[in-house]
Amino acid sequence: MPLWKSPFTLSEIHQLTEKTLCRLLDIEITEIGEDYLVATMPVDARHHQPMGILHGGASVVLAESVGSIASAMANRPGYYSVGLDVNANHIRAVHSGVVTAKATPVHIGRTTHVWNIAISNEQGKPVCESRLTMSVLKGDN
Repeated sequence: MPLWKSPFTLSEIHQLTEKTLCRLLDIEITEIGEDYLVATMPVDARHHQPMGILHGGASVVLAESVGSIASAMANRPGYYSVGLDVNANHIRAVHSGVVTAKATPVHIGRTTHVWNIAISNEQGKPVCESRLTMSVLKGDN
């Protein structure tokens, strides 16, 4: 059974994120796989904490963004998802460049989705491991 029940194209996702925090931080969905979604985010002064490294909150925004979009695509028509819980383990500092986040499903249920989001640096080394739980609701959103 295919994971994506309400799929979007990359162009549609770009339009959906037009006036959101994703655009402010230059988060871009770059790949839609059969059972995963990939996003990138640059790391520059806008994404730094005072010590000049990637702010943990920016990593969480990236993780929640890619996981939320993935959850929306995994929903049956007529349903939407909202964040229920997000956690993150920050593993490695990043000063500059681009980080990549890959969201993969852990659980796709009727009322909840759980996503693992692995964020890595340009060398493919882990930067942050996040887990996102989404509540699935019926409605028109």
